[in-house]
Amino acid sequence: MREVSIRIGFTSEEKSKIVFEALKPETLSQPTARSKVEARLEKSAIRLQIKARDTTALRAATNAYLRWIHSTQKVLEVLESLSKNKVMRKSN
Repeated sequence: MREVSIRIGFTSEEKSKIVFEALKPETLSQPTARSKVEARLEKSAIRLQIKARDTTALRAATNAYLRWIHSTQKVLEVLESLSKNKVMRKSN
């Protein structure tokens, strides 16, 4: 059994909770029996515990979760940018 533990920090507890909630459905229904992922919320961080039968499955699961986290962060950045632009337009 292969295993990796990853801790990803965020700038706020709110952001970590948003990303954690976005990942939750993925951890509840594992796409394959070759790997298992547990996610824990730790204040302003998320800890992933990924276990897999082999290195290939470990790498695939790790890459998938990191991509999902990255995608969620990018969406949050876009939403924050749109929100700031909206506030600036109202003040003008």
